[in-house]
Amino acid sequence: MLDIYADSLVMLEKLNIEIAAIERHDGDLARQLRRAAASVTLNIAEGSYARNRKALYSVALGSAKEVRACLDVAKAFRYLAAVDESIAAKLNVICGVLYRLTR
Repeated sequence: MLDIYADSLVMLEKLNIEIAAIERHDGDLARQLRRAAASVTLNIAEGSYARNRKALYSVALGSAKEVRACLDVAKAFRYLAAVDESIAAKLNVICGVLYRLTR
């Protein structure tokens, strides 16, 4: 299993606070963020053992970018004061590895 699988689990744990804050203002955005974040982890796991690894890692990469976009939207709408830097750092690592694996 890739190291970024563990990183994605840490990201999920850290996102709980942001999801709860967003949910107080916008349930739809919170659900979308929750689904996208879960998709990152699930597709990394599935890709680790699949023949179509590149396609699954590509889906995980798209979902990681969607997580970042959800956080940016929440910040723009002032549901969050700022995007947690530790989450942003995990997303950068995850996206970087997934990008390299899909090229």
